[in-house]
Amino acid sequence: MSTKHQELANFIWSVADLLRGDYKQSEYGRVILPLTVLRRLDCVLEPTKDAVLARHRQLKDMGVQNMDPVLRKTAGLSFYNTSEMSFRKLLGDQDHVALNLRAYIGGFSPGAVDVLEKYGFDTQISRLSEAGLLYQVVAKFADIDLHPDVVSNHQMGYVFEELIRRFSEISNETAGEHFTPREVIKLMVNLLLAPDEDDLITPGIVRKVYDPACGTGGMLSEAQDHIQEHNPHATVEVYGQELNGETYAICRSDMMLKGGDPTKIAYGNSFNQDGHEDERFDYMLANPPFGVEWKKVEPFIKAEHARGHAGRFGAGLPRINDGSLLFLQHMISKMKRPDDGGSRLAIVFNGSPLFTGAAGSGESEIRRWVLENDLLEGIVALPEQLFYNTGISTYFWIITNRKDPARQRKVVLLDGRDYWTKMRKSLGDKRKMLTDEHIAELTRAYVDALSIADDPEHPQHAQVKVFKTTDFGYQRITVERPLRLRFEVTEETIALLAEARAVLKYAHREALLAAANSLLSTASKTRAEFAMKLSGLGNLPTAVEKAVWEAFSVSDPEGEVQRDRKGRPLADADLRDNENVPMGEEIHDYFKREVLPHAPDAWVDEIKTKIGYEIPFNRHFYVYQVPRPLGQIDAEIKMLEEEIQALLGRVTR
Repeated sequence: MSTKHQELANFIWSVADLLRGDYKQSEYGRVILPLTVLRRLDCVLEPTKDAVLARHRQLKDMGVQNMDPVLRKTAGLSFYNTSEMSFRKLLGDQDHVALNLRAYIGGFSPGAVDVLEKYGFDTQISRLSEAGLLYQVVAKFADIDLHPDVVSNHQMGYVFEELIRRFSEISNETAGEHFTPREVIKLMVNLLLAPDEDDLITPGIVRKVYDPACGTGGMLSEAQDHIQEHNPHATVEVYGQELNGETYAICRSDMMLKGGDPTKIAYGNSFNQDGHEDERFDYMLANPPFGVEWKKVEPFIKAEHARGHAGRFGAGLPRINDGSLLFLQHMISKMKRPDDGGSRLAIVFNGSPLFTGAAGSGESEIRRWVLENDLLEGIVALPEQLFYNTGISTYFWIITNRKDPARQRKVVLLDGRDYWTKMRKSLGDKRKMLTDEHIAELTRAYVDALSIADDPEHPQHAQVKVFKTTDFGYQRITVERPLRLRFEVTEETIALLAEARAVLKYAHREALLAAANSLLSTASKTRAEFAMKLSGLGNLPTAVEKAVWEAFSVSDPEGEVQRDRKGRPLADADLRDNENVPMGEEIHDYFKREVLPHAPDAWVDEIKTKIGYEIPFNRHFYVYQVPRPLGQIDAEIKMLEEEIQALLGRVTR
């Protein structure tokens, strides 16, 4: 940001001096941001204000109901105001500032009014009025000249983004929900757009950018700026959607102040209120909330999942307490077809989507769909403590449906966890940051990684690895062992029989238990022999007879193998195990090599075999560290013990 932008942002933020004491620091933005928007709109509308008022009176006298299109045309903008008030006129009636300010806001066109309502600014008007601050605050903003001849749309965008950044950072307890650190966004945009640098300079290009969880709009702004820095004549249309009302208002305001189309920022839940249902985009970015459940929209999502790939969630449903992979599917559904140029998208995840869920689970099936359709280009691991509201590990996933032929069926993993510098002052959980040098290095490393995917002979980097998509797949086999039993009547097995549900309901329970006690210490290694000894119990109902056998059967590694009526061994559920066989390897070869030497009587229940996918990032970049010598560890323990004894000695004196 230039010095001029910084000075203007500083001047606007100086309003906080008036608010101190009546407002918490984290609440300053609730006043400063909407009033900045109002003052900018007031200045932008000033040249056509008289014409709009005259036209409004004329249309009203004519009884015209739908004045909106005509008044927009008269204003030459996507918004207008039909109130006689302005910021200057508000100051002319000191006793009725609140009343007149509300009337002024009510005179805006519907879209602008919606933004101000989402800010909840009416509450702040009352609060400022009760504190005796409203006139002073409005007067302060009236002194700020935000006319387009003085502050261009581009400059205004920078100023507003600086105000948003300050608001978010002093509200760091919740900032991470709606605001992504600027340097993280810059890296994300670089990774998303770097492979397309040559295409971006094409004269007259039009690119659509989308964020389904846009927060304050930082990712959209950075992507737009990046493209237009490479090609000032490019047309960049930005689209977004946001669930939080105040954050939606900030994002939409930012678009209005830059002269963009604010109607392309939709309000609501992207899952069940898709504000851009029929749109397709060239680029998409998102930092969706981590670990947020989707129970509120569960019926809608399950209904759409039932439609298969005709809907957005056909690949699978993740567990109810984390909707991250729903955002991924939603964004993939917005990709252009490869024949129409295809799309690229980047999304921020924590570690969970890499591996959560066993084979056949919703998460695994979503990963399987992404990889088998060759949509995953790469994953970049980021340092911990990079975001405001979480210190955990985070990852960029880069998705595309237009890979170059040499990169098809390949995935790049880039370990960027060592690229960081410590912040002078922590902001919430954010204790680390990326410098411009880190961003440049990681961008180069990623582009080089794509070259490695193109050319297997390309020099490898320690932090970069290239895999086939099938390297992340596996076959989860179920290994069974035979059920081996011995049979005996003991006090313990009789106690089990007495508590069996079927026996508790049996009319002749006492007689049965007495007969069982008469067989105390009876035992046998074979079922047939034991059946002969139980004949004294008489004919029993089927359920009771089953309870008898379950009670008197004891698992025994040396016992008789139990078989079904066709002579096949029955499986022992307690000995059941699972093995993950790498994709492409013959299951029986693996079984013969890895299982049979340890369990010669085992077999594979092939009906239960499932395909799974996971991306064990940490395993692929694990570096073995030689343990310290035992003597060194013993010496340290001895030293610590001596220190503890010395401290205890001081306490007990």
